[in-house]
Amino acid sequence: MKKILITGSSGLIGQALCKKIDKFYWIEKFDSKLPEDSSEYGDILLPKILQQRLKHCDGVIHLAAISRVIWGEKQPDICWETNVTGTNNLLDLAYQSPKKPWVLYASSREVYGQQQLFPVKESAPLQPLNIYANSKVTAEGLVAKYKLKGLKTAILRFSSVYGSIDDHHDRVVPAFCQAAVTGKPIHIEGPTNMFDFTHVTDVVEAIFKVIKRLEQGQELPTMHITSGQPVSLETLAKLVNGSAKHPLKLIIDPPRCFDVSTFYGDNSLIRCLLNWVPKIDIETGISLLINDFYQKKSA
Repeated sequence: MKKILITGSSGLIGQALCKKIDKFYWIEKFDSKLPEDSSEYGDILLPKILQQRLKHCDGVIHLAAISRVIWGEKQPDICWETNVTGTNNLLDLAYQSPKKPWVLYASSREVYGQQQLFPVKESAPLQPLNIYANSKVTAEGLVAKYKLKGLKTAILRFSSVYGSIDDHHDRVVPAFCQAAVTGKPIHIEGPTNMFDFTHVTDVVEAIFKVIKRLEQGQELPTMHITSGQPVSLETLAKLVNGSAKHPLKLIIDPPRCFDVSTFYGDNSLIRCLLNWVPKIDIETGISLLINDFYQKKSA
């Protein structure tokens, strides 16, 4: 059985991915959020630990990052060090490793910034608006550099992934869904802001397909994983309100100045190359997540 290192293994995507592939691969979990005495603890800013854990790996899914725009704004130096220096550490050690494992890098739709033409294609210009997005663009450049040196790599750009009660509760989808259960008001920061929300189940299915292609030695272009279903924050709030047991108060707040206001992507490239189709639409995803929050509350 082949071995895959998953950085950021305890995060939203990491947890779901581990459950998806653990029957097919030996998984080396690696996350700095875990206790330091845990066998799964690892920090991409500590090369010695990273080198040791990479030693016998056939592939790497690199999810570890300062993964929120707002965190990047609050701690720009830490964001840059983790997302850029940490990624460079990983790529360099993978390249030096005798097994030269392939590396799948998790990027973000934030690299596109505010586009004018929709749905956005992968060929759209990269015009990052914030520290987090800039760190992702720079890290993508590092991945491209090591690809030219001979390392087998792939880049996937995720878009507003949701679908777990263990996600950060201040992110928009879990925040809205939890409000449906607690009865607290929903704060909408920019009601006309529009995004395509992608369920984590669909995301890990796409990652699994990419893993198979990388194992076969196939070259893959950079692809984004998007639902292709644009939804405004106001519409999202109304969907959640409709699934709540009691009507919720909706409070309109101004949008944040460092956020993209609109993004929805064209998913035709990944559909064509990998035969991947998103199966969970936003209505279904919201219903499932609210139900999970209700079950947790009653447990």
